[in-house]
Order: sequence, then structure tokens, then C-alpha cells
Amino acid sequence: MHQVKDTLRATVRIGYDGRVHKTFRGPKAEERYATEVRVLRHLEARHCPFVPTLLEEYPDQLRIVTTNCGQRVEHLDPERMRELYKELELYGVRHDDAEMRNVTYRSSDGRFCLIDFEFATILPDPDKSADGFLS
Repeated sequence: MHQVKDTLRATVRIGYDGRVHKTFRGPKAEERYATEVRVLRHLEARHCPFVPTLLEEYPDQLRIVTTNCGQRVEHLDPERMRELYKELELYGVRHDDAEMRNVTYRSSDGRFCLIDFEFATILPDPDKSADGFLS
């Protein structure tokens, strides 16, 4: 495996098969793990095409395995980056860490993608009332 990130909050490695292995650690690791899993499941249910797919989860190890969304982007027009994060909101998620380090480029389809959802927020469904029923 090739290590691509090693910080106080997480270790990220890419396996020889291309899958991404992320292990959460540090402050609030359990909470950040749970948030990322919940958000990735939400985005998959909404068929969001520009985020990783959750393949495996290991709550006892605070580790997930996802698909690979390409290479990190070093330079991107600020307006394009804002559009990308705004597009995510159409799928009901606000990223809450809208930085360049969370943008990748998937050359297989020429698509900018977003990663790292441990601080993201699932937005309220505008089609439902406060009690959870359709208006």
C-alpha cells in the first residue's frame, strides 16, 4: 500500500488495487468516522457521481475502504471550486471543509471530485416538513 496522508486526524493509504483505506484517529475520531460513513451512504443513495463509494467499514478499527476518486488537485480556479462544493449541496450535503485539499481529478471521465466528509453536514430535505413527512 502507498501512504498518501498521515496526520493527527487520519492515515490514508491507497492499496495496490486502487482502493482507498482511511483510518481515523485523534480527537473525536469515533464521531468523525460515523459522520463520514453516514454522509457517504447518503450520497450513494442520492447517486452522487463525484464522490467516493463506501466499499467496506470497520467501526471497531475506525477504518473505511472506498473507491478512488483520482489524484489530488494542486490548482483550480476559485470560482470552479465554489461551483463544485455548491453542486454537492444539490445532493443534500454541505462539505464544511471546502478546501483545495479535498478536491481530486478523476482522469477516467475528466471529472473533478470531492473527498473527506468527516466534517460534512447532511442538509434538511426541503421537501419534508419538520416532522419528517412530505409537505
